[in-house]
Amino acid sequence: MDVNCGGYIQTHGVSAYRQGKITGEDIDRALRNLFAIRMRLGLFNGNPKYNRYGNIGADQVCNKEHQDLALQAAQDGIVLLKNHAGALPLSKSKLSSSSIAVIGPNGNNASLLLGNYFGPPCISVTPFQALQGYVKDARFVQGCNAAVCNVSDIGEAVHAATSADYVVLFMGLDQDQEKEEVDRLDLGLPGMQESLVNKVADAAKKPVILVLLCGGPVDVTFAKNNPKIGAIVWAGYPGQAGGIAIAQVLFGEHNPGGRLPVTWYPKEFTAVPMTDMRMRADPSTGYPGRTYRFYKGKTVYSFGYGLSYSKYSHRFASRGTKPPSMSGIGGLKATASAAGTVSYDVEEMGAEACDRLRFPAVVRVQNHGPMDGRHPVLLFLRWPNATDGRPASQLIGFQSVHLKAEEAAHVEFEVSPCKHLSRAAEDGRKVIDQGSHFLKVGDDEFELSFMA
Repeated sequence: MDVNCGGYIQTHGVSAYRQGKITGEDIDRALRNLFAIRMRLGLFNGNPKYNRYGNIGADQVCNKEHQDLALQAAQDGIVLLKNHAGALPLSKSKLSSSSIAVIGPNGNNASLLLGNYFGPPCISVTPFQALQGYVKDARFVQGCNAAVCNVSDIGEAVHAATSADYVVLFMGLDQDQEKEEVDRLDLGLPGMQESLVNKVADAAKKPVILVLLCGGPVDVTFAKNNPKIGAIVWAGYPGQAGGIAIAQVLFGEHNPGGRLPVTWYPKEFTAVPMTDMRMRADPSTGYPGRTYRFYKGKTVYSFGYGLSYSKYSHRFASRGTKPPSMSGIGGLKATASAAGTVSYDVEEMGAEACDRLRFPAVVRVQNHGPMDGRHPVLLFLRWPNATDGRPASQLIGFQSVHLKAEEAAHVEFEVSPCKHLSRAAEDGRKVIDQGSHFLKVGDDEFELSFMA
């Protein structure tokens, strides 16, 4: 590599050179590439402070367009995981004359919204400060010393919950729990957080709202199954506008449409050795596999999961669409696996043949209300079985569409069988299996059949 972000090459480069593992030519190539980039940036054209990049100031970084984009990114990334009995959205008219208790170590510290790797934010608004804009009678209680929660004041938190009309808990992780070179050993909420959440929920007058600030997944099965916890919201590390975005979601000014980008595993998943990186499950040893494509164990929440304040429906408008036949591809040879699966080698088919096989898949999606919202449409591929190392399912496309209440739209995906419907054979070749493949969106799916 030409660049090492860190000190590894500085520490080991001389030794590697002496051992012949890298050569002078390797070093010269890296230097040529690095200095060419610096020249293109104008870093040798006088003082870099005065070139076109050195003059970028806060007025350009923090302009309205950029700040609006930061808010949109925070809004679109929020995932509604639970909403029992319509606990959300909160009513602005009801809460204007009510009281709210904001509890938790992540509720009133703007730096915790930023996560890892960030520049100085243009604005600094905590979730508690944002909620104060909706509810005059708002009280904050930290409850824990930090996300580690090895020192807590559960009594004060419970007292605040009993005296408030509504309770929102801001829990989760922080950069002392997860960041580069800091790995978690447990998938649960740290320290006494779970105990704090449960006792506050038991004491509150109404089902509480749990907001999670964290990058990685946490096992919140206890909250998922507790009827006294009315809603769970995952906000990730939403950045400078995160506090505002969370408040807008809680009060229904933004309809959540985010989806989980990873599988949320249960606590027992940490029993799987991190050195065992096999993707596919092994039932003979109890190994559950990894990622949504191959994992066969229980999940807290699945990859791609996310709720909305609106109800959406999906169906394939192109159900009768058939991909072009493979019979027109000359010289196509089929091979059979040990399990008897007949397949075609993508590389042997060639780019021209693969292009001819492309076809559209059109999905009709409708927002049945009651709110306008941006909705992600996820297109999955499912095979009829998991033989020959096939994934259980595979995301092959996604698009986001904004729909008004009761509005419908058609979303078109271009499906490339060579790219989207192929799998990796045991020797690494990409192959398309003969027979059935299923495209799936929401609860609707239709079958495709590939035959020579």
